[in-house]
Amino acid sequence: MIANQNQFYVSPEDYLAGERQSPIKHEYRRGKIYARVGVSLPHAIIAGNLITLLGNHLIDNDFIVLNSDIKIRLEEANCYYYPDVVVTCDERDLSSNEDFILYPSLIIEILSPSTAKFDRGGKFTDYQTATSLQEYILVSQSEMTIECFRKNEQGIWISQTYSRGEKVNFASLYFNFQIELIYQKVPGIEGRSNIESAY
Repeated sequence: MIANQNQFYVSPEDYLAGERQSPIKHEYRRGKIYARVGVSLPHAIIAGNLITLLGNHLIDNDFIVLNSDIKIRLEEANCYYYPDVVVTCDERDLSSNEDFILYPSLIIEILSPSTAKFDRGGKFTDYQTATSLQEYILVSQSEMTIECFRKNEQGIWISQTYSRGEKVNFASLYFNFQIELIYQKVPGIEGRSNIESAY
């Protein structure tokens, strides 16, 4: 996230109005506006693989899988973010004509050197204010590693890490699949082996 250090407080309403006309995306965090940085080819391929996998898995269910073109509004945290992938099944989102959603059930961020610290820290803290959120997924683009944070029945976030050769479990979506499927065709990461038993 890149901010203009000299900017004054911007209201959410002014941010949304400006964002609808801006040729580039910005995120909003408590009155500050941050330009979205560009993504690498591995990042784009991983995001595409995830969208395809989740879309196919959920095609017959009342879920929608959205890419980074849609914002999440976090009212309690006073933030708007563009997650790399987000899933919602809330009727209020499904029937909305807004350019943001309010009730994510699963959020995925693909880590990069410039965003990893914030994705693990402040952004995750902000995301936790969405009471609908059940899972938060961090995907490495430099190695075959996925971290999954799940909220248990006591409301405590528990982490689980998956690596090469393992099946990933997105519990909120009842979806188990081989990790290699996410990394197919990613330069520098072999993601084509051991995918025969993907489901």
